[in-house]
Amino acid sequence: MSERDTEVGGVPVAALKRHAELSEQVEDARWRYYVLDQPTVSDAQFDEWFRELLALEEAHPPLQTPDSPTQKVGAPISGDFAKVSHLNRMESLDNAFNEADMAAWMARVERLAERDPGPYLCELKIDGLAIALVYRDGKLERGATRGDGRVGDDVTANVRTIKGVPHRLKGEGVPSLVEVRGEVYIPVEGFQRLNEQLVEQGRPPFANPRNSAAGTLRQKDARVTAQRPLRMLVHGIGLWEGSAVPRAQSEVYERLREFGLPVSDLFQVVPGLTGVDEFIEHYRVHRHDPAYEIDGVVVKVDDFRTQRELGSTSRAPRWAIAYKYPPEEVNTKLLDIQVGVGRTGRVTPYAVMEPIVVAGSTVERATLHNAATVIKKGVLVGDTVVLRKAGDVIPEIVGAVTALRDGSEREFVMPTHCPECGTELAYEKEGDADLRCPNARSCPAQIRERLYFAAGRRALDIDGLGYVAATALTQPVPPQEPVLRTEADLFDLTIEQLMPIRSVVRDQDTGLPKLDPETGEQKVVSLFANLDGGPSQAARTLVEELDRAKAAPLAQVLVALSIRHVGPPTARDLAEAMRSIDAIMDASEEELASVKGIGARVAATIREWFEVDWHREIVERWRAAGVRMDDGPAPEKTEPQILEGLTFVVTGTLEAYTRDTASEALTSRGGKVAGSVSKKTSFLVAGENAGSKYDKAVGLGVPILDEQGFAVLLDEGPEAAARVAVTEEP
Repeated sequence: MSERDTEVGGVPVAALKRHAELSEQVEDARWRYYVLDQPTVSDAQFDEWFRELLALEEAHPPLQTPDSPTQKVGAPISGDFAKVSHLNRMESLDNAFNEADMAAWMARVERLAERDPGPYLCELKIDGLAIALVYRDGKLERGATRGDGRVGDDVTANVRTIKGVPHRLKGEGVPSLVEVRGEVYIPVEGFQRLNEQLVEQGRPPFANPRNSAAGTLRQKDARVTAQRPLRMLVHGIGLWEGSAVPRAQSEVYERLREFGLPVSDLFQVVPGLTGVDEFIEHYRVHRHDPAYEIDGVVVKVDDFRTQRELGSTSRAPRWAIAYKYPPEEVNTKLLDIQVGVGRTGRVTPYAVMEPIVVAGSTVERATLHNAATVIKKGVLVGDTVVLRKAGDVIPEIVGAVTALRDGSEREFVMPTHCPECGTELAYEKEGDADLRCPNARSCPAQIRERLYFAAGRRALDIDGLGYVAATALTQPVPPQEPVLRTEADLFDLTIEQLMPIRSVVRDQDTGLPKLDPETGEQKVVSLFANLDGGPSQAARTLVEELDRAKAAPLAQVLVALSIRHVGPPTARDLAEAMRSIDAIMDASEEELASVKGIGARVAATIREWFEVDWHREIVERWRAAGVRMDDGPAPEKTEPQILEGLTFVVTGTLEAYTRDTASEALTSRGGKVAGSVSKKTSFLVAGENAGSKYDKAVGLGVPILDEQGFAVLLDEGPEAAARVAVTEEP
């Protein structure tokens, strides 16, 4: 092939082929998203395709033709409703994905405008369905979807059922003709309830709230629409006739609110780029505070005169842009649904998926809670599913992309027997949602989970006893027998017992066992022995850590025993009041319930736990091994109560304190320690890797103390600490 044959019209053949492929994918995705209400790709995937199209057209201008997807708004309209023309064209928005994109857009606006284009209006980008309402002489005349921007579907009958949308405008100065634009959505809670109802009726659930809003608005029977929790927020106008037109977007919002239209309070007018960035960052932290889903922030030039001067491209206004947050929802394949057994015997289904990056981390597992949840979500093994991971929240499957089913999918069947010990599963009491393995004493999975929990930072904080070690101790590589058949044996472990223990080597990404390429057998490794056969440092460390843990305070021992409902706060209250394990074992329910923070329900659980013979055996074996079982007489309060009335949150890793000892230092001085940051938080004590609690504190303006500031707080009090605290602007 000659060099000339590699180009057509000056465009490389490879670029032509890729452009055609992407155009077909984008058009198909738009049809399924806007018309069928059955999206088959995630927003992130669509944005990636669209950005690649734009880049191709920028590099090769002949590709940018009028029928290119980049020059169109929305998608072809459906054939199920009457068609209506919009009074003015409804446009789409260009996107920004980072601070550089925002700065470039604002620089372009400043260059094109004849005057200072500020201020700017910032508002939330609702993940809903665009709609245009026409009011003539104050009366609702028509509601239409965006369609292709010029022609949309007439959904007036359904719009009239939306709560909060007035059939007649009120107040003074109502225009004789006005077209308002907005977004129709379903609140997150309403979406969850709707999907549960659909599955109960044997119908496929919606993939996401936007999909559910679109499907609901396009119901042919308005009575169905009326039964669903649709809402609307107005965010602009297309036409205004018959009265004085406001001079700015923000003034329009005030007028529309006076007319009785639903307008969000969550917008802000700012002078320039700094204010825009602050608004974007605030809602990056508080993304899930609104009752509805958002996927970014829309930034608009507030002044209408400047908007008119800036004009529009073929598809989008130059005076507005959408800043899109990183995706928290992606599509992936559900390979299997398996079950795990927890330390209380609860049997939990979990999804095994093709690994995928979402919200900045690779995810391949997601909990499905119980069999009823699997049914509610309507997912089948083999489905393409919508996966959501918001910040530090555990990954969650939202639902199935039912449009991609090919008939090979299968239903999940909850096992009837424990997958680890074979015991028949049962509900603990009538009405429970969770099946449990009743073999609490001997089930190797429950023993493993209790051991791992006992060694955790919330309990005895035993370095060297992580999940791999806990598994190897209770479920070793055959033919080796378990070293621990009950947690009662924990403090009797010796280096000689640890030396033979081996563990299966697993892939870090998939969690599956690695295989030896020559033999095809699972790779195994010695956990506690060196190559020369002697004990490894890991073995010595674990034995030393177990010896150190014997001196742990009573509260930590109580947590390590895995008594239902007895977490660190309850254990501290119990230990402070009772002072010894014997006093707790001998106490009546009434005496336990009288302890601050305990109550009747937890008291009954504690009493029941100590009435079980093998539970008491654990206590006595640990006591015989030297574990401290009392805190001695109650000490007199020697610390000045300088933190009384203040609330603290501790997060991250501190060098001189564990999270528990830091909490004890605060409570001993009269402070209260909470688990989450709120407006009532007096200080956040933040070590390394503070995570989302730090971000939330910044968003709420809560003073933040590093380890040095924490020392100032304990020694000199809150006023001195306030002088060295960091208070960042959100």
